[in-house]
Amino acid sequence: MSSFINADLDIVNLNTECLGVVLAGGLSSRMGQDKAQLLRSDQAALSMLAFSKQMLSDSGIKNIIVSGDNYDVPDTVKKSGPVGGILSVLARYPQAKSLLILPVDLPFITAKALAELRVKGELAQKATHFEDHNIPLYLPNNGYLELFMAQAFSNQVSNDNKNIKATHSRFKAKGPSIKALLTQVPHQAIKCQNANTLFNTNTPEQWQQAIQQF
Repeated sequence: MSSFINADLDIVNLNTECLGVVLAGGLSSRMGQDKAQLLRSDQAALSMLAFSKQMLSDSGIKNIIVSGDNYDVPDTVKKSGPVGGILSVLARYPQAKSLLILPVDLPFITAKALAELRVKGELAQKATHFEDHNIPLYLPNNGYLELFMAQAFSNQVSNDNKNIKATHSRFKAKGPSIKALLTQVPHQAIKCQNANTLFNTNTPEQWQQAIQQF
């Protein structure tokens, strides 16, 4: 498990606290190498995965997990994209009150921006993202989300813990998008003070642009 997560996830606290989620399950096909393991060329020389966990931790998140086949929570439905990763996290931790979801390819994300996203989401009790960017995402774990997942994925729900065990996605190829999810849950978009904060690196060219700014 991540060094930023409690040795044993405190299930009681998850009923009242937000669970940090780093999405690191992508194929990184456009990058040509695992984006999670790219090294930031600043003084800390952190990998993008370590940096992402650090930002969530610095934003005030106590429990953090990494979604992806090689990490804490493997994908239940293979090749189902970020929503499939979220589904797998919810299946593992159905008690989580909410999720603060961060993709592993944002080299300039800040703890301040993530904290703002969570606070405004908690105040509104709505899924919350930045304008023109569906992710990072604060996502309440509520009936709206459960209904979307049930409709998007063939599933079996345990009567004991409402744990979704997905077997098949009705969305072909990449699974449902974050945009599709947001259309089905109460949500809001907030402004990001610095657009560079949300610069993502999906290609070697974008990564080289980022390196020049470290």
